[in-house]
Amino acid sequence: MEHAALYARVYGMVQGVGFRYFTQRKALALGLAGYVRNLPDGSVEVYAEGRKDLLENLLGELQQGPDFSRVDRVEFEWREPTGKYETFVIAY
Repeated sequence: MEHAALYARVYGMVQGVGFRYFTQRKALALGLAGYVRNLPDGSVEVYAEGRKDLLENLLGELQQGPDFSRVDRVEFEWREPTGKYETFVIAY
């Protein structure tokens, strides 16, 4: 299976609603590595590495978000994986 990296910015009501924990839970369940963090502009940044099909699954989850969130849009791009991450963490 092809390995890739997904870089995404999620916009909407995505801070203060458990979005980072939701993302971490989904990414770990999929066996992905990387991070999620809040950005000062109110968006959430996600970087994940792993099998491309699993990253596509995560992207679908990001477009839905947890129950109390509202996702207006997700901007994303595919990148080359760095191998820098061993697990998926919430970054601050």
